Amino acid sequence: MMGSEAHDKRPPMLTSSNQDLSPHLADMGQIKHYFCGCCAAFTNVAITYPVQKILFRQQLYGIKTRDAILQLRKDGFRNLYRGILPPLMQKTTTLALMFGLYEDLSRLLRKHVSNAPEFATRSVAALLAGTTEAILTPLERVQTLLQDHKHHDKFTNTYQAFRALRCHGVAEYYRGLVPILFRNGFSNILFFGLRGPIKEHLPTATTQSAHLVNDFICGGVLGAMLGFLSFPINVVKARIQSQIGGPFQSLPMVFKTIWIERDRKLINLFRGESSSLNPSSAWRTGAEVALSAMAVAP
Repeated sequence: MMGSEAHDKRPPMLTSSNQDLSPHLADMGQIKHYFCGCCAAFTNVAITYPVQKILFRQQLYGIKTRDAILQLRKDGFRNLYRGILPPLMQKTTTLALMFGLYEDLSRLLRKHVSNAPEFATRSVAALLAGTTEAILTPLERVQTLLQDHKHHDKFTNTYQAFRALRCHGVAEYYRGLVPILFRNGFSNILFFGLRGPIKEHLPTATTQSAHLVNDFICGGVLGAMLGFLSFPINVVKARIQSQIGGPFQSLPMVFKTIWIERDRKLINLFRGESSSLNPSSAWRTGAEVALSAMAVAP
């Protein structure tokens, strides 16, 4: 009898256990957005860092691709991955925030502003996510300094670069914040706003692997387009952040200086733009979208 009674009591205990686990499983589903964004960014930086370094040199000095490659060859293989730690930290965190916060904020806004148009809700969520990413500006700032060969003799690693900026005050870590805010907000709104419409024009996916392929293609198209549109902003940002100390110059002032230096020709302002549109850039953003899309997969 006692064994029978014990046996009869087991199912309710299992049911209770499942009920206890359900909130934790739901939490894991929400965290997946952040985790997939982080993994996508790590893959991005680890594989394409040399290409991004070539692009950075072109943005900063307005030189051709061949000259930027020659600069890296002169620096040597030892310095090829110099400065990779800040972008690894910055990109993994920002992409996790980008996808995770966008989903969380979209859900929150839909819940509390039910009458707002879907496009407006998603645009505000994208803008807020991009603004939040900007808190990691110091990492992007140090990355710029480490990639610039003019600073090779001043510091050799991330810690030294952070320490070199400390004597100039906290504001020095956030030099270049305005173009970053503008770039992040602009790019996020277009990225999340156009991701759905572009994917709708692709062949209908019937399997999970087909969905990932569509996300990859969609990300590649968006990566090439956004890389082109935001290129001038990144040129100005690179120039602003390559400076250590001294007065803070406004975005329009720096843009005017670069415009004059490059003979007032638009094509010279886009030096390095071909690198931002190359296959590795499209692959990078496509991989980010495909990996992050796994977060919403059933």
